[in-house]
Amino acid sequence: MSSSPHLPVPWLRSLTGALLIAASTAGLAAPPEAPAAQTLRATHQRLSDKLDHNSFGRPVQIDSVETADGLQGDVYAVVDHPLSEISGTLKGSAHWCDVLNLHINNRRCTVASGPQGRDMLTLYVVRRYDKPIDQAFELPFVYRVVSASPEHLSVELTAESGPLGTSNYRVRLEALALDEHKSFLHFSYSYDHNAMVRLGTMAYLATFGSDKVGFTVVGKTPEGQPDYIRGLRGLVERNAMRYFLTLDAYLAAPGTDQADRRQRRWFAAAEQYPRQLHEVDLDTYLALKREDRQRDGVATR
Repeated sequence: MSSSPHLPVPWLRSLTGALLIAASTAGLAAPPEAPAAQTLRATHQRLSDKLDHNSFGRPVQIDSVETADGLQGDVYAVVDHPLSEISGTLKGSAHWCDVLNLHINNRRCTVASGPQGRDMLTLYVVRRYDKPIDQAFELPFVYRVVSASPEHLSVELTAESGPLGTSNYRVRLEALALDEHKSFLHFSYSYDHNAMVRLGTMAYLATFGSDKVGFTVVGKTPEGQPDYIRGLRGLVERNAMRYFLTLDAYLAAPGTDQADRRQRRWFAAAEQYPRQLHEVDLDTYLALKREDRQRDGVATR
């Protein structure tokens, strides 16, 4: 009968302990992600090919839908910012007015404490960039952090009522950590409108606004160029993209003394899509924003 070699007792004890530790941890996995984070990660995987191959010149995808009562636009993008940086900048209402005011039609934004201690952001929006501030309509948003973790952030702004028969405004930002340097963003913008507003908007888009298009390609023109979606979905796609670009510009220059840099970055980004987003020249845009800051007593930089 053959004999087996004897292992030294200390070595045997170490081996036994290591085996016990391995056995006890073999069935353990990393803490599961919350459902919202799982959903966003699945969306990133589903859109990976569109994010890598598109006409935007960057990993961006935009979708739109006419809901039962209104419109919704969604922008998805991979950005070169870690989630910790995004959360530090946007997890809190303090900077959101600076973000939203980059939009050309937003002329003022204020922050106050609302009922039950909730943060309230009131946005003053003009129908056209050249309309005076006293013709702006007010959108009183309730700001809240839906969820926040080292892997996922969800922030939401909601307004129950809006102007001219619109209601249930909802602005939502989700961010998912992809690695130490990149994050996946989902920006959603939606609102409801009554039948009269819908018909009036459609009439405008069919006449004076007939040249306005969105980003979704629905075919080709007779000249072989992309034929972009028009009408209500084109409208919400343009606005969703403008708002996404405000976030992108602010993340690139988040400091309190970076207003001019952010404005120039937002304008340059919008001008990359002139067919959809061009409105004015740079000097006109900067003059409007300078006027807004001076009117509200904010020092220009």
